[in-house]
Parts: sequence; structure tokens; C-alpha cells
Amino acid sequence: MSLMRGDLLSQTRKLVKGLAKAQPVWLKAMEQAPPATFPRVAEKIPTITLPEDAYVKKFYKKYPESKSHDPIRFHAFDPPPSRIFALRVLELKEHGVSEERAMAIADMEYLTEKKAKKKAYSRLKEIARIQGKRPPPNPYPSAIKEIQAEERKYVRDRFFNPKMLEIVKQQKAEAMERFNARAGGDW
Repeated sequence: MSLMRGDLLSQTRKLVKGLAKAQPVWLKAMEQAPPATFPRVAEKIPTITLPEDAYVKKFYKKYPESKSHDPIRFHAFDPPPSRIFALRVLELKEHGVSEERAMAIADMEYLTEKKAKKKAYSRLKEIARIQGKRPPPNPYPSAIKEIQAEERKYVRDRFFNPKMLEIVKQQKAEAMERFNARAGGDW
């Protein structure tokens, strides 16, 4: 039936009419009250593009490492740096600045903000060392380091959790049994 076109009702009608199938009990009821049909879109659905999307692409071309260092957080209120960059370029263009100049200004602002964040964190670490305290966690960690921090407890867990250790013992025992069975048992 998958090679035939149409919905279930029309396919079943064709099969019954061609004597390839006996008439099912439900066919008469379904013909009297056919299921709702939904209109199909004839043309391709257009993609949604925003005015700043072209500048976001240019940003990621220039800073490909930003994809992993500045993740997009859907639950955050602050937009990602790429979006801020693109919106700044559009804002400058509205004020009559040329595109190249607007991109250069937005680029400079992005780099200065990035340097300022790094400098602020290094200053926090320095203050913590002077006071003899542990340095604070990085308020601007990369996405990779955030993921590693989340997974760290599970990685450590495999070495100390008794349930995990029991599973490992069972797997080792099964592996030894298979090895002995292949080797021919006793030596």
C-alpha cells in the first residue's frame, strides 16, 4: 500500500475495487464520515531570516572559536555575542555609518569587551590569592568547560560508587569466562 498515492480510504477503495482485498467492515462507516484532510503546502516553506543574520554569519566566519566559547543559552536573557555584534552593526548603519566602518567598530567593541572580561577575572583571582582564599569560579567560562564541569561528578563517580564497582566486577568476570571458553578451558 505504500506505493499507492492517497490516504487510507482511497487506497482501500482501490484495493477493494481491484479485488485485491476483501471489503473491510469499517470501510462503509469511513465513507459516510471520512476523516478530516489537511491542506498540503504546494511550495517550499520559506526560511525565517532576520536582518542581522548576514552579520551573524560574518561574525562566525571571523571568530569560529566563538561558537564553542560563547554558547547560545536559550534560557538566558542576554543574547549571544554574535547577535550583539550584528545588532550593533545594524544600529551603526542606521546612523549613516558605512558597512565596513560599522563592522570594524562593532568588532573593536567585541574584542574590548572580551579583554575586559578576562582582565576582570584575572584581577578577581589576584585578589583571592592575596587574601589567601580559593580563586572564584570563572564567571565567563567556555561552553566546553561548562559541560566538563557538569560531567566531572559522573566521571569521578565511576571510580568510587559501589554500584559501578560491582558492575565492573561482573563485566570482568563475564569477560574472563568468555576468554576461558575461547581458550579451551583448562590449561
